[in-house]
Amino acid sequence: MCSGMSIGPTLLPIFQQMGIYDDIIAAGKYMTHIYSHKESLEPYRPQDYRPIEDYTGYGHYIIARPDYYDIMLKQVPANKILFGHRVLNISEEDNRVTVHLSNNQTYEGDIIVGADGAYSAVRQRMYEQLKAKGVLPKSDHEDLPFSSTSLVGQTKVLDPEEFPIVNKPHCQFLGFLGEDKPYTWCVMSTAQKTLCWMVIHHLSKKTNKEAMEQRFRNSENSGEWGAAPAQTMCESTRNFPLQLDDGKKRTMGDLYNLTPKELISKVMLEEKVFKTWHHGRYVLMGDACHKLSPSGGHGAVTAMHDAITLANLIYFMPTKTSEDITRVFEEYKAERYPAVMESYKNSQVMGKAIEKGIVGALILFLMTRMPMWLWKLSLTKMVRYRPQVGFLPNIPLRGTVVPFVSPSEQKARELFEKQQKKTTATSV
Repeated sequence: MCSGMSIGPTLLPIFQQMGIYDDIIAAGKYMTHIYSHKESLEPYRPQDYRPIEDYTGYGHYIIARPDYYDIMLKQVPANKILFGHRVLNISEEDNRVTVHLSNNQTYEGDIIVGADGAYSAVRQRMYEQLKAKGVLPKSDHEDLPFSSTSLVGQTKVLDPEEFPIVNKPHCQFLGFLGEDKPYTWCVMSTAQKTLCWMVIHHLSKKTNKEAMEQRFRNSENSGEWGAAPAQTMCESTRNFPLQLDDGKKRTMGDLYNLTPKELISKVMLEEKVFKTWHHGRYVLMGDACHKLSPSGGHGAVTAMHDAITLANLIYFMPTKTSEDITRVFEEYKAERYPAVMESYKNSQVMGKAIEKGIVGALILFLMTRMPMWLWKLSLTKMVRYRPQVGFLPNIPLRGTVVPFVSPSEQKARELFEKQQKKTTATSV
């Protein structure tokens, strides 16, 4: 999905541990405010994110997803990533799990992690086993609900003479709320002198039901979600007005014209937190077990925090027996589920604020008139959860806000430091 993503204090210490902090900062653009507007281009009061740096020692950055993916892919040996191989089946025995691919190859391991998105094949296989045993919770039987669709893209590199916004030192994050239409749209400037953009169509309940039924009648990602429907949505939204702070009258269509077609996607914005995250040697993370609306900006963050928690616990795991694996998976969900639910509720509130209706209008009214002391309190709560990888050198805490304790990080840190002392003693 070619749009921008927010990277901030809850992730940047981890990237320092990984040695890619400088790469992320170089590819990202520092963001100080979100500037929201009515469809008439009348501005709301900006949301000021600068206090976060005092609280944590880190700022917020907007990075284009393709650039972020490139950085992350460089961290993984090429032979560890297989493209173009469809998973046909997953089988599990007492001491191993086997993945069967469409090219007749098989891979064995101790566990299988389903990090394969909202329509996870790993989750499907796991839930089939639980259904057969009659122990899958009723809510996990139900399809993923969604109440909006989104059009996303990223322009080519723009000429600063024509688009001065790309030359501004800080990321210009601009939001626009439709007044007589169920749409919101936003634009983000990047360090690469491009503009990432997104248009969200808020569906009515009736449309939601019909769209979902159509979605599951079709095969995965077919028809409704290909290039032609994306182009159709471009045509129907190209007259939406923009204010790029240069005094010129512009519309979303101007950005569509500057965006390569292969960088335009139409996607569903589902929302659901599944109750079942693991079974046997299967475990889920990210969108596979909790799909959040992008309204709150928590989707990628929660997925990466899942990965850190699971990795910390696996590092600490004494054996590879089924009993220890089950215990680790239970600890993983126990630590992550409350944080995910909080993010889910925050995303829903943010989603309501940009939807039509009385509730949305009330939330928007409160958000745009929130006193600074209350806004700072909200920001403080936002940055409390800042875990680190327990088996990598610790990054000293910065800022004035002390983070919540991560039990998985503590366990991994204790073992890591023991091993470091042992290694030092042996070397001496």
